[in-house]
Amino acid sequence: MTFYDDIYPFYPLQRTSFIFNGALLTIILVFLVLAVSLLLILPGIRGKSRLFWMFRIIISLFIGAVIVALNFTNDWAEARMTTKATYKSFSNAVVNAEIGLHVGLYGINVTLKGNPVVQFNETIDYNEMFSWHDTIEEEYEEALEKGLPNPILYIAEKFTLSSPCGLIFQYRYSGRYASATLWTAFCCWMLANILFSMPVIRYAGYTMMATAAFIFFSMASFSTIMNVPQCVFSIGTDSFQTEYSHSFWLALATGVLCTLIGIFVVMLDFLVPEKMKEAFSVGVDSCEDEDDSYKEGFLNSVFLDAVTISPVKSNLASEHL
Repeated sequence: MTFYDDIYPFYPLQRTSFIFNGALLTIILVFLVLAVSLLLILPGIRGKSRLFWMFRIIISLFIGAVIVALNFTNDWAEARMTTKATYKSFSNAVVNAEIGLHVGLYGINVTLKGNPVVQFNETIDYNEMFSWHDTIEEEYEEALEKGLPNPILYIAEKFTLSSPCGLIFQYRYSGRYASATLWTAFCCWMLANILFSMPVIRYAGYTMMATAAFIFFSMASFSTIMNVPQCVFSIGTDSFQTEYSHSFWLALATGVLCTLIGIFVVMLDFLVPEKMKEAFSVGVDSCEDEDDSYKEGFLNSVFLDAVTISPVKSNLASEHL
């Protein structure tokens, strides 16, 4: 054993490990409030339309929440492994830990969790975020000053401008374009919901397909990171490479769902347009309503008898005179 068990006293206290993304929590709460508010109107809807409106509200809000949340998730691509690695600089301590790299649209998230968690009288459970609004040079320098573990510093260094891998350029631009197309998809989603409340159901279906198209464009933009030469992350005796993860496949599933909804709506609007208007409670134009109201009428027989009899009585009275 060495001085302070190889953990030097000038390192600051370890930060609390990451628990939950604040932006994602805000998005979930906002859409949950919207869902509850809209579902409160269901008791006022009669018949089978109530079930249709419930599915319509849930599916629509799910698509909107996913599109917004995908901008802030950190698991578009992931890589993880369990290995033995040097814990910190100027130390011979070797820890057995699980190391993870999580790539998002705005940065990377590097995790380090000991196996077991407590080693060398310290809890090894790190979760560090490095964003690339411009570059991560400043955040990397702060990590060096804090004395973060070597595996975290090694991975973060791969995304700096001085790294020969050059990952920062491709990842940063791919993330920016993917985020921009996702926000465009969100605008199309809002427009589709507006059109569903108007007697233009077919165009609402077209807009849903446009929403799906922009989601697929965002996936294509992010996929360009796989076209560059892959940088191998070697830590200890093991290495790993990033692969597509949960957010990427969730975007694919949401895009397919929007495509199916759009095609289904357009087809039904071509086949049974009146029933589609009735299902979405958009009705027909007021002029058509007025024309329909004049098609049928009812006559008051008592009034007609009075009109036809009264002239006869008046003629008889004049003859007697």
